[in-house]
Amino acid sequence: MSIHKEEVKSALSQVLHPTYSKDLITLGLVQDLITQDKYISFTLELPKKDDQLASKLKKDCEKAVKKFIDPEAVVDITIGINISKQRELEGNGGDDQQQQQKKEQQVLSGVKNVIAVASGKGGVGKSTIAANLAVSIAQTGAKVGLLDTDIYGPSIPTMFGVSERPNITTQKKLVPIKKHGVHLVSMGFLVDTDQAMIWRGPMVTSAVKQFMQEVEWGELDYLILDLPPGTGDIQLTIVQTVPLTGAVVVSTPQNVALDDARKGVAMFGKVNVPVLGIIENMAYFVPEDMPEKKYYIFGKHGARNLAKKLEVPFLGEVPLRDNVRKTSDSGTPIVADDPTSASGICLKEIANRVQQTLAIRNKEQGETEKIDIKIRP
Repeated sequence: MSIHKEEVKSALSQVLHPTYSKDLITLGLVQDLITQDKYISFTLELPKKDDQLASKLKKDCEKAVKKFIDPEAVVDITIGINISKQRELEGNGGDDQQQQQKKEQQVLSGVKNVIAVASGKGGVGKSTIAANLAVSIAQTGAKVGLLDTDIYGPSIPTMFGVSERPNITTQKKLVPIKKHGVHLVSMGFLVDTDQAMIWRGPMVTSAVKQFMQEVEWGELDYLILDLPPGTGDIQLTIVQTVPLTGAVVVSTPQNVALDDARKGVAMFGKVNVPVLGIIENMAYFVPEDMPEKKYYIFGKHGARNLAKKLEVPFLGEVPLRDNVRKTSDSGTPIVADDPTSASGICLKEIANRVQQTLAIRNKEQGETEKIDIKIRP
C-alpha cells in the first residue's frame, strides 16, 4: 500500500526540534515532500549549517516514519540551508501551520501576472529574450520585474550592466535594482563575477524561494522569470511556490533545440501552466552590410512548425544580428539601445503578442494554482 503525504506529516509532527521544543512540521522545516509506494523523500531546511543537529534530526525522522507508518519505508532526507528560517525561528519560536500557510499565500501577492521564460536547452538566447521582453513591456508604462532564477549562470547583471549590490530594508528584504524601467533581482548581484556557485539542488531551490519570498517586489503588473535551461529542480520549485500565469518557450530552429523545447512545453502541460507561445530565436542570419539577405543557418521555421504541431501560439522569430549581441554585452537591451532597429522592432512586436496572448488567457481562464508535485509509477 502506498504511503500518503499526510501520514508522513503526521509522523514527522512527533519529531521535536531540540532548541525550539516544537515539531518539524509546525516549524515549517519539512519541504518538497514526495511519496511513491514505500519511498519517502523530503528536504529538511535548516537556518544554518549544523552537521550534528542535521544528523540527529535525520535519524529521528527516519525512526518516526518507521515507527508510525511502515518499518520497511525507504526514507531519503536531504538537508537544505535557508537563512531566512533563522529570523522566523528566533522571532516567535517558529510559525505554526496556519501562519505558514498564510505566508505561502502572500508570496508575490502584489504581482498581477507571473510569466516564465524557459528553454529546453542552453545557448538559445533565452535570457536575451527575457531581458528584451521585460524592457519592451516596461516601455508601455507597465510595472515590470525580472527575476533571474539561473543560480549557476546568471546573465541578467551583464545584460543590464549592473554591478552594484542591492539594498536591504529594515525588514531584511532585498530591494530590486531598477534599470531601464525594470525591477531586477539576480544571484549575480550578490556574488563576485568570478565566484562559482558550487551548490547542491536543495540550496539552489532554497535560494529561488527566497528570491520570491524575501524580496520587496511591491506592486507589479508583470514579473518575468528567466528560468535556467531544462526541466529540473528550479522549474518544479517555482510551480510549487507561486502560481504562474503563463510560460514562454524559446528555441532555435535546429532539431537538437526543438527536441528539448518540446520537452519544455510538455512539462508546463503536466503542471497545468498555460504555454503562451514559442519564440524562434536566431531564426536566420542577416549580414549588416546586406540587410535584405537571409541565411537560414540553423534550419528554416523549425520552431514555427513545432508550435503548429503542438497547437500552441507562435509568437515570432528573432533574426541573428550582431547588434543584439553587442547591446546585450554592453548592458543595454536592444529595445532600449536602438528600439527603431529591425531587431528592436521585432522584439517589441513579440512582447506585444505576449501581452495580447496573456490578456486573452486571463479573460478565458481562471488563475493558475500552485501545484503539488507527485511522482507516479
